[in-house]
Amino acid sequence: MPVMHFKVRWPDGHEIDCYSPSVIVSEFFTPGTHYPVRDFVSRSKEALNIASERVREKYGFACSAAMDQLAQIEELAERFTDESAAVTVLELC
Repeated sequence: MPVMHFKVRWPDGHEIDCYSPSVIVSEFFTPGTHYPVRDFVSRSKEALNIASERVREKYGFACSAAMDQLAQIEELAERFTDESAAVTVLELC
């Protein structure tokens, strides 16, 4: 199953590399695009849940790494309450 990484920059300038066990994230994010934090979390949740389910379909169990990645994204997002705060997707690889 092809994996995909996506690098993002949080509103405070902090950059992280995120993991997905599926290329599905390329349907939810475009490099160079700014997403309001809530939208980014929502898109991440949907994409990573789909990716985890694809793993379940293929191997019989959900992808804990995808769920760990989602938990990290949700935790980081809690720091940004300003509605104008945005996450930038830097690259998909």
